Amino acid sequence: MKSKIQSTVRAAALGVALLGAGMGVAHANKPWHDIGRGAKPAEIKAWDIDVRPDFVGLPKGSGSVSKGEEVWVSKCASCHGDFGESNEVFTPIVGGTTAKDIETGRVANLRLEAHYPQRTTLMKVATVSTLWDYINRAMPWNAPKSLSTDEVYGVLAYILHLGNIVPADFVLSDQNIADVQKRMPNRNGMVFYEPLWKVNGKGDVQNTRCMKNCPIEGDIKSMLPENMRDAHGNLIEQNRIIGPVRGWDTTQPPRKEPLTRKVSMAAPVPAAAAAGGTDAKGLLAKNACTACHGVANKIVGPGFNEVAAKHKGKANLEAYLAEKIKAGGQGVYGAIPMPPQPQVSDADAKAIAAWIAAGAK
Repeated sequence: MKSKIQSTVRAAALGVALLGAGMGVAHANKPWHDIGRGAKPAEIKAWDIDVRPDFVGLPKGSGSVSKGEEVWVSKCASCHGDFGESNEVFTPIVGGTTAKDIETGRVANLRLEAHYPQRTTLMKVATVSTLWDYINRAMPWNAPKSLSTDEVYGVLAYILHLGNIVPADFVLSDQNIADVQKRMPNRNGMVFYEPLWKVNGKGDVQNTRCMKNCPIEGDIKSMLPENMRDAHGNLIEQNRIIGPVRGWDTTQPPRKEPLTRKVSMAAPVPAAAAAGGTDAKGLLAKNACTACHGVANKIVGPGFNEVAAKHKGKANLEAYLAEKIKAGGQGVYGAIPMPPQPQVSDADAKAIAAWIAAGAK
């Protein structure tokens, strides 16, 4: 080992000498010349999944409204409602658009004087490609990129039908999606502001800088409701260790000092471990359980405390809960279904089930 180290040191010294003598100019100009490699076509293809407004990148395929409804009910409705009306978690996808909007391409309810109470997705989005791209890359919430191409077409067709953009018997495909774009309610609602796209353009902010008597601290205008404080897990545990940590420890009482005070640079607080050494909150976060369930409160589905209390003393409770986690179900806690979670490993399902059965503490 010693001789190898000595040889390496001698080689490094010789390399430095050669560079100094001008014999290593090429490598001196490209210090990372021998590091890395070009991306392979398959690697590029795996990342290159975006769909542009001119539909470049859109894969071939098709999906009917009826097929999309089937996928929607099983994988989308639990978060977005049966008819895109949503629930406690996400804002509505459908609503607020009219036949006149489809004709003009301008959503009247977006005007300030309309005072419309809720801006939905179909009110705001201008390009149908945006919807296709987002559904394809990010949905379902608990298993992104798991939908097939035809399922994406079908789900989008169902959404468009709910907005009266396409009829009930419509089959959306790569061949007719450009025609659908011509019926998007807000297709003419995008504004091209030239200064933001030109280096020498005039800025969009016209004001003078405050140089004296500037306010040091701002007032807090919004607060996290107490019933939602830890609903989606401890925020401080969801920050990157590198860089300033801005999440608040939501397991603690509300902060009283102004938000402008110095922010802690400490690493995230480790999640509490359940009995037996299982990192319960870590498993909940890993499997996106807290998107729909709070520990002590209902979000979309019941809180884990409620599940534990409801089934306390039930025979074979852990096995029952593990099966429910994997297979999903409906009716035990109301009309909103819990979609199947086949991506959750058997080990994780059993560990989460054991934690709930023990009281979800």
